Amino acid sequence: MSYYEHIFLVRPDLTAQQLEKLITEFTGIIEGNGGKVTKTENWGLRTLAYKIKKNRKAHYVLLNLDTPPGAVNELERQQRINDDVLRFMTVRVDEFEEGPSIQMRVKASREERAGARG
Repeated sequence: MSYYEHIFLVRPDLTAQQLEKLITEFTGIIEGNGGKVTKTENWGLRTLAYKIKKNRKAHYVLLNLDTPPGAVNELERQQRINDDVLRFMTVRVDEFEEGPSIQMRVKASREERAGARG
């Protein structure tokens, strides 16, 4: 099996429950095709660099996948069909990064600095 990092952007008007349902659905696709999701990170609602389908913001989600290539193809096919997904990108990696991703570390350090000021 191969290792992949998969990031997808979801419409900003989705509720937290709808977003969790979507993540669960995509995780089920991977597990149904013989793979597994080793890490899931919700990076939250972030501003986009440019409008995508008339949206200025999007929810970012990272999935670390240990799966065969066919499962990734099926996941991407399902995301192309889904109207809630604005963009996605899958990158094959040699190994997974230990601990939280760089985005989560930056977010944590910003919260620490804001807490120290307040």
